Amino acid sequence: MAPATIPARMARQRHSPSALIDPKLSIVIPVYNEKNTIDEILRRVLDTDPRKEVIVVDDCSTDGTKQILEAMAGLQAKGDASAPAQDGADSIPLRDLRFFFQAQNQGKGAALRRGLAQATGDIVLVQDADLEYDPRDYGKLLEPILDGRADVVYGSRFLGGPQRVHYFWHYVGNRILTLLSDVFTNLNLTDMETCYKVFRTDLLKSVPIRSDRFGFEPEIVMKSAKRKFRIYEVPISYHGRTYEEGKKIGWKDGVKALAVVLKFWLIDDLYATAMSHGALAGKVSGAGGGGFVMFLVPPQRRITLIRALTDAGMHASSVHFTAEGAESWSAVDDEGG
Repeated sequence: MAPATIPARMARQRHSPSALIDPKLSIVIPVYNEKNTIDEILRRVLDTDPRKEVIVVDDCSTDGTKQILEAMAGLQAKGDASAPAQDGADSIPLRDLRFFFQAQNQGKGAALRRGLAQATGDIVLVQDADLEYDPRDYGKLLEPILDGRADVVYGSRFLGGPQRVHYFWHYVGNRILTLLSDVFTNLNLTDMETCYKVFRTDLLKSVPIRSDRFGFEPEIVMKSAKRKFRIYEVPISYHGRTYEEGKKIGWKDGVKALAVVLKFWLIDDLYATAMSHGALAGKVSGAGGGGFVMFLVPPQRRITLIRALTDAGMHASSVHFTAEGAESWSAVDDEGG
């Protein structure tokens, strides 16, 4: 007798209520001294499928990158559809690009903070400008968020994707830093320092980013863990470059990363803004009868929220807290049930 088989149709993905339908992707590219790769990375990013905006933040480059981007921004302002490439290859389409320039060099974290503030998409993806990370991996990076399974997705260089082989001690350093990060976050990540980090925009904007330089990576991992975001990892390809080719990160950055892990393990700096009584009451009053109001409020501030709602004319007994994803709390008045 032939063994029973499970019909393939039973494995079909069902619709999730939290899935995102045709979301807009905000791709944030921090740039510093990448004149040899900036044209090609923009072509590769713009060639991807998702509906998107590409936010390019130049961190006061000194090698001519800034002037290249300023020229593109000038052509865009004049209404041109594309800009000639400095590398002699295909021109750069300008439609989805947005350009921002730091007045002084502040570091990757500061550039990302600037770009995030400008993001208007439903999802934010961080992309380096050095060609080490391949935009053809966007599909697998976005899938867990699009399906409604994840709030955050990290692309891991250590889960089996193709990669250039070199720098043994960089590999060891990355694994040690990831291990130490996992110890303090109680996660089982394989690549904490990866560039490819993808977030639901509303959640990322609710997290304060304090690190100005490469400390962004361990900081956002620690805070994502503390906020109990749903985190996924997927394998990505990696084409690492040498220092002669322009690689910037070094062993000192590894030491600083460990210090950042310890700092944000000790400090609960998890919310970008703290709502005052007045702000809460105003939002509730504006809801009207049966209104539903969503707050990003940490558990320790529930009493403050109840008092503010009471001041706004709602009874404390009518406040219901329900965990929604990353500590979103809802308040519903009596008429709204």
